[in-house]
Amino acid sequence: MGTLMAEKSFMKRYLTPFLFLLLILSLQTSLYAQEPPTDLNNTAVVSEIQEEPEEEFDDDFGDDFDDFEEEEEELKDDTFDPLSGYNRFMTSFNKGLYTYFLNPVLIKPYKFILPKPVQVSINNFFFNLYYPVSAVNTVLQLKFKATATETGRFAINSTLGILGLFDPAEKWFGIEAHVEDFGQTLGHYGVGSGFHIVLPFFGPTNLRDLSGDFLDFYVNPIYYVDVRKYNLVQNTYQSWAVIGYKEFNDLAVFNKEYQSMLDDAVDLYLYQRETYEQNRIKDIEE
Repeated sequence: MGTLMAEKSFMKRYLTPFLFLLLILSLQTSLYAQEPPTDLNNTAVVSEIQEEPEEEFDDDFGDDFDDFEEEEEELKDDTFDPLSGYNRFMTSFNKGLYTYFLNPVLIKPYKFILPKPVQVSINNFFFNLYYPVSAVNTVLQLKFKATATETGRFAINSTLGILGLFDPAEKWFGIEAHVEDFGQTLGHYGVGSGFHIVLPFFGPTNLRDLSGDFLDFYVNPIYYVDVRKYNLVQNTYQSWAVIGYKEFNDLAVFNKEYQSMLDDAVDLYLYQRETYEQNRIKDIEE
């Protein structure tokens, strides 16, 4: 009982200020989004410029440019992003953390010590432990065939795959994973994504998926839940250490892909936001 009260106290102490910060940032962003007043003194100058003939410009080019501006305005109007200022800052923070600390100080030595197949096996191990989350959410979405598929994969990979270190279910039997989470379950029943959020260290998500994560915690065995009978760790701090290592190993496995994204993206925040949201829509529709 004492541990449970400590868990609740921990959540109140750290989660509540974070949500309050998001609310403040949301209000500030909406204020900054207001258009500045028009300078009436420059109206005559603008009118004179607009009245000059434009015979030198190709009409088709002008029409195409106008269409592009209209599409851009529609994109801005359709994208609900009240935390864009905070999100851009956190995207820059995560990029800097990776570029100047994680990659040169931790990831490169880690990859030198552990060969790629070992890193992939660790990734497979944690992916196999995700089975309860996928199983529960496939049932909640009435996707019973997917539930059977995930159960079969878990049984095969936990035995033939040596506790999930390998994936014979897909390599030998062609059984592909069908990953589900509570964020997808909410989306399956029509709950909107809400505004986009970039978390420190963990990256992009949205309000619906973040809410779903808190419910998935109670099913995922790598998270510590006092009232649950099965826990792979002894307390919350061990749990977050395991989660941190899991995310770190994932980053090492997909290090080249992540670096390519950092190098090629013109606007890293917009690229990550659109990629994340589109992938989530695709996952929900499957």
